[in-house]
Amino acid sequence: MNTAAPNGYTQDGQPFYSAPESTSYSTWQQEPAAPQWGMPEPPKPPKKKHGKGGWIALLLVGCFLLGLAGSAAGTILLNSKWISNLTSNQQEESSSTSGSSLNTSNDSTTTPTSVTEVADATANSVVEITTESVTTGNFFQQQILTGAGSGVVITADGYIVTNNHVIEDSSKITVTLRDGTQHEAKLIGTDVQTDLAVIKIEATGLTPVVFGDSDDLKVGEQAIVIGNPLGQLGGSVTSGIISALDREITIDGQVMNLLQIDAAVNPGNSGGGLFNAKGELVGIINAKSSGEDVEGIGFAIPSNTAKKVSDELMKNGYVSGRASLGISVVQIDDAQTALMYRVDNIGVYILSVNEGSAAEKAGLQAGDRIVTINDTEVMETADLTAVLSTLNVGDQVKLTISRSGKIGTATVTLQEQSPNQSGQESTESSAA
Repeated sequence: MNTAAPNGYTQDGQPFYSAPESTSYSTWQQEPAAPQWGMPEPPKPPKKKHGKGGWIALLLVGCFLLGLAGSAAGTILLNSKWISNLTSNQQEESSSTSGSSLNTSNDSTTTPTSVTEVADATANSVVEITTESVTTGNFFQQQILTGAGSGVVITADGYIVTNNHVIEDSSKITVTLRDGTQHEAKLIGTDVQTDLAVIKIEATGLTPVVFGDSDDLKVGEQAIVIGNPLGQLGGSVTSGIISALDREITIDGQVMNLLQIDAAVNPGNSGGGLFNAKGELVGIINAKSSGEDVEGIGFAIPSNTAKKVSDELMKNGYVSGRASLGISVVQIDDAQTALMYRVDNIGVYILSVNEGSAAEKAGLQAGDRIVTINDTEVMETADLTAVLSTLNVGDQVKLTISRSGKIGTATVTLQEQSPNQSGQESTESSAA
């Protein structure tokens, strides 16, 4: 129903008309019955005298009627009591249902239910990250490049999860807490395949996030992002919804299954937190779609993946049990890059072979172009990693190789990915 607005219009701009009050019929008098013309009143029958038997019969009828009336009264009282109990039970059920609609926790005072409450509860758990890296420019001059991103505190003693691409190739990592305190961080481990990294600062009493179950997320659920957009606006909060689940996205040659959101995401948000309405961490922001025709498309690594990988990185410095060929590769997409690497064709090339690896034993060399893996054509790094992600340590794969214009094959037994493979790759090369 539209609500009346000023000047006699509704909120949607349409004229507003009040319905007249309903007429009360309580003051109306009942129309008298029409007289029956020409119909004389029938004569009254003469009174009969009742004998002894008649009085007994009347007494029995009276007792029967009294019993019938008592039974009816009892039924009415019983029904009244049953209806009262039913109404009371329905009210209790309604009260119970309405009381649990917002909170799943027994303590409703501690469960965030709005963006403001989520921001207050989680702001201390999201940090700013700045990085420095050294690069060699023209004429062999060294330059220091700076970068920025976000991170999420996962332990009270200083462990922080962020994106691999935020701290990749960094010579110095600085973490700024919400109160402005700065700490230099050391790298614990990285994982290129999931674009995750763990760093640590020397601090105690931090506020770690509460991990939520990303498998329980539903499309349309509230999504709250906290991070450091543009590398200058730490603690910024944006909100939206979960737009899609399990989006298969290829980023820097890695195939990832990510959450899609419509909350605003900008450079510098990478590594920041994605929270649900309960204030639980359900994702780590790592990408966005950009372009003139693109708006409101961001992506996050599901929290279940982030939790599993960060635990592995804290424990081992790398993700154990992951199958690897023991090589690093580079994807060449254009003639200019091919000229720089002095090769004739575009495709995926072996950049280096790990010493002592199964790939080295199989005779693979730097400069080999991988044509196929298990009969799957390899035109980009994602083709290679997609096949490897379905295999286990100890499995054998068949590679078709192009070397100096000649085609050959090699069979490689997959080995466990080493710590060095997890952290040395740049954006133009990746481990396999």
